[in-house]
Amino acid sequence: MNAYRSKSLSFPWPPLLYSIAVVIALSLQRYYPLPLPLLWSIVAWAVGSVLTAFAVTLNVWAVKTLIESRTTVLTQRCTAYLVTTGPFRFTRNPTYLGYTLLTAGLGLLIGNLWFVAMAALAAALTTPLVIRCEEMHLLSRFGCEFEFYCKHTRRWI
Repeated sequence: MNAYRSKSLSFPWPPLLYSIAVVIALSLQRYYPLPLPLLWSIVAWAVGSVLTAFAVTLNVWAVKTLIESRTTVLTQRCTAYLVTTGPFRFTRNPTYLGYTLLTAGLGLLIGNLWFVAMAALAAALTTPLVIRCEEMHLLSRFGCEFEFYCKHTRRWI
């Protein structure tokens, strides 16, 4: 049996990665603030509001789709089905995209540009630490069906 077959991850990395990103962003803002002029603050707040609303909607939609498909939402559990409906039609990783957009959006809402940088860093770390392991798990579980899905659906956006 393939080592990736039973589960994709042994530890739930994504919440930890994005939580650390938030803590680092808050610390950096405290010691190395990046002030925004008033006009840019208003624009940042508006963009942050849209990003945050979109991120929450995307995550709720992704979780709802996984539950309706009767497969696990948790990354450290074995998936029962290859889900290609709902937001998974557009991106193979809607929850991680949602985490990234939520982190960046909240940063723009509160005027902390470090959140945007840390969201990008967390996304960059999520690919090798989480997504590649999940992809190996899905490839071993679903083979050609997963390869076909990968050819037609982007990893992020």
